[in-house]
Amino acid sequence: MAEVKERGTRPHLSREVRRGMAITKDLTLAQLIEEETGNNIYLCYQCKKCTSGCPLSEHFDLEPHRIMRALQLGREELALSSATIWLCASCQTCSTRCPEGLDVARIMDQLKMVALERGIKPRVPEVALFNRAFLRGVRFLGRSYELGLAVERNLRTGQPFKDLSLGLELLRKGKVGVMPPFVRQPRHVAPRAKPDQVAYYPGCSLHSVSPEFDISTRAVFSELGIELVEPERWTCCGSTPAHTTDHLLAMRLSLNNLALIEREGFSQVVAPCPSCFSRFNSALWDMRQEPQLKERLDQERGYDFRGAVEVKHILQLLEEWQDEISGRVKVPLKGLKVVSYYGCLLRLPPQAIQAREPEYPMVMDHLVEALGATSLDWSYKTECCGATLSLSKTELALELSAKILGDAKAVGADLVAVACPLCHTNLDSRQGQMGLEFQMPILYITQLVGLSMGIKRLALEKHLVDPRGVLRDRGLLG
Repeated sequence: MAEVKERGTRPHLSREVRRGMAITKDLTLAQLIEEETGNNIYLCYQCKKCTSGCPLSEHFDLEPHRIMRALQLGREELALSSATIWLCASCQTCSTRCPEGLDVARIMDQLKMVALERGIKPRVPEVALFNRAFLRGVRFLGRSYELGLAVERNLRTGQPFKDLSLGLELLRKGKVGVMPPFVRQPRHVAPRAKPDQVAYYPGCSLHSVSPEFDISTRAVFSELGIELVEPERWTCCGSTPAHTTDHLLAMRLSLNNLALIEREGFSQVVAPCPSCFSRFNSALWDMRQEPQLKERLDQERGYDFRGAVEVKHILQLLEEWQDEISGRVKVPLKGLKVVSYYGCLLRLPPQAIQAREPEYPMVMDHLVEALGATSLDWSYKTECCGATLSLSKTELALELSAKILGDAKAVGADLVAVACPLCHTNLDSRQGQMGLEFQMPILYITQLVGLSMGIKRLALEKHLVDPRGVLRDRGLLG
């Protein structure tokens, strides 16, 4: 009998292990979920915190707590046929707030997988289509190809001109590559890490729709004397389409990159994209809970991954260097009123990251103040912008993002500081589609840091909502 491993306080036996065992008993969906994810849905006592915190609950046919109740009552078809499991944005607010420690977002992922296995047609076909297209591209190309994704979405949904004007503007700004990438990880890797170097995993977005983040990040850390080194021929982390479709695939895509970084001799990697940051930390957590899957992946790649790489987000690295940054301020951002928008993924997965302030983080706020700007309190700093739905259910992403921008305007912000390329795409690039009566500049925190340090090349011209007018008005640009 295969060994059953513990996940938290509950037994967890992976599907990959169960498939190799002679199990003849039929499992209820609730039992299957527990064996697959380690979550005992009978612990749910209907407190409704998952529903009350969900940014999309008003669009669901079954609120999250009702999905849980349906599973408890054995109403499997009701849960598997719901639109809810497909509209879930994977923001994991429900998982963060559950008093019983249930990973509700992971349960939603599992329900999608089971629905597909049982041949149940997705209630929101655009989401399933996007997931397939994304993963197909990653499988063939190694990285995400945004232009190809958008074109395929338009053709398959019968909307050939959707986002055409936005796409042309992104092309004009050099934020979308015309040619697809083609990358394969090297089989033979030699150590190459040197002192004062940090592995730098930009993720697909920083090489495409978010060059501002990449350029300003490299400029700031170069000024601080830290060399950021990209792993040789890194590949996509899998993002949301992987973890909502295939648990093993999600682990494989993330751990292969971490193994590459470890083989190159780096002990830490900075991932500016919160999605990559979250997926890497999730994979490390799952690896420790499911050693049988880790062993399988080690055999596939021919390398025994030790898990010695620490994954950091750019904000964590900036926090460590805050005193040095404060001492290098040449252009204090005096008079600039800023709201710090963290988005949802920087605090997730809660069991793996254990963020100090998951509901109201202050790292970016403190940094903004250290640069001389005024950091404003507001209500939307960790709300989801709907990034995972941006190409599949665009209208929902626009609705969520407009609420965020509306509150920023209401508290008197001059601009929004972000540390996520997906959030920036929604808030900046799609802002013109929201029908707002105002414009709100969206700057990366690394651009604000670079501005205060007197760095000239920060790619401010690449934003669709041009921030330079506000900065000139405050005397921060010549």
